[in-house]
Amino acid sequence: MAEANIEDVTDDEDSDRGNQMSYKERRREAHTQAEQKRRNAINKGYDSLQDLVPTCQNTEQGQCYKMSKATVLQKSIDYIQFLKKEKSKQEEEVAALQKEVVALTIMKLNYEQIVSAHQSQPGQLSKQISDDVKFQVFRAVMDSLYQSFEHCIATNNFAEISGSVISWVEEHCKPQILREIMCGVLQQLGNQDASYLA
Repeated sequence: MAEANIEDVTDDEDSDRGNQMSYKERRREAHTQAEQKRRNAINKGYDSLQDLVPTCQNTEQGQCYKMSKATVLQKSIDYIQFLKKEKSKQEEEVAALQKEVVALTIMKLNYEQIVSAHQSQPGQLSKQISDDVKFQVFRAVMDSLYQSFEHCIATNNFAEISGSVISWVEEHCKPQILREIMCGVLQQLGNQDASYLA
C-alpha cells in the first residue's frame, strides 16, 4: 500500500511539472510573438520612411534596394533639415514681397495725393495735353527719381534690394519731395516752351 501511495505522489508531481513547463512555454511563446510584432512595426516604419523621403528612394539597375536603418534615419534627418531651410527661405521671400507691397501702396497713395492736390488748385483751366508732353514729363520725373534710386539701392542680393527699396521709398517718395520734383520738371518744360516761342 505504501508503495502505491508513493507512486501516486510521484505521478502527481510529474503532472504538475508538466503543467508548469507548458505555462512557461506559453509565456515564452507570447513574449516571442510580442517581440516579433514590435520588430515588424519598426521595420514597417523604416519602409514607410524610405518610401516617403526622396533621397531614400535609390535604385540600382532599375530595381529598388533596401537601405540600412541607420542610412534611412540619417537621410531622413538630412531631408527634414533641408525642408526646414527651404521653409525659412520661403518665409523670408514672403516677408520681402510683403515689404514691396507696402512700398508700392505708399507710392500709390502719394501719387493719388499729388493728383488730388493738382486737381483742387483753383484757376487751372482744363487743357488737352499731348502724349508727347506727357511722356516728357514722365521721363523727366523718372530720371530725377532714378538718380537717387541708383545711389541708394544695394544690389548684392535680394534681401538687400528689398530693404533698400523700402528705405528709398520712405526717404525719396514723400509727397512733398515728389511735388517738388514735379514742379521743377513742369517749370523746366515751361522754360523750354518759352525759349521756343521767343
